[in-house]
Amino acid sequence: MATPKLQSGNRLVLATHNPGKVVEMRMLMDPYGVEAVSAGDLGIPAADETGTTFEENACIKARATANASGLPALSDDSGFCLAALGGSPGVYSARWAKNGEFSFAMDRVLQEMEGKTDHTAWFVCVLAIAWPNGPEFTFRGEVWGDMVSPPRGTRGFGYDPIFQPSGHSMTFAEMSPAAKDAMSHRAYAFRAFANNCLRG
Repeated sequence: MATPKLQSGNRLVLATHNPGKVVEMRMLMDPYGVEAVSAGDLGIPAADETGTTFEENACIKARATANASGLPALSDDSGFCLAALGGSPGVYSARWAKNGEFSFAMDRVLQEMEGKTDHTAWFVCVLAIAWPNGPEFTFRGEVWGDMVSPPRGTRGFGYDPIFQPSGHSMTFAEMSPAAKDAMSHRAYAFRAFANNCLRG
């Protein structure tokens, strides 16, 4: 099935209530002239993430938001993964936070990683787009590196302060937004989405 295309002037709903993700996605969408509004802006509640994979959760959120808004909806399901923890926290990354505070999640990661020598880490992002009563498609991006301790940097959000991408000396939370956007898991997923779904 051919992927429908969004054009300059079209409106798209971002199926997230995470302000950090909204800012990043709007920055990525701006060059294409697509107006991005968040589900929170429209008063659409967050969908229950009952899937066991990033793809399943992304599709659940995109489908629920598209049907509720009557507009194409783009969702993001992402997570921080550690080889020494068997890929955890993974799809449960947000649930490791307490009341949305990722300092608790990072503390838990550092506690569970205590004594482990393999610090290999990666971020995964799956973007899903759904059209009302129409098709849905997913696009995956990953970036690999290492977990660092203690956390460093005040930029970014989520687990950014404890992730240092391969070949770099700064964590995501120490980088400028432009530098992070050039290499992040979300940026890689977005490029695949843009190549298939956006008209420049």
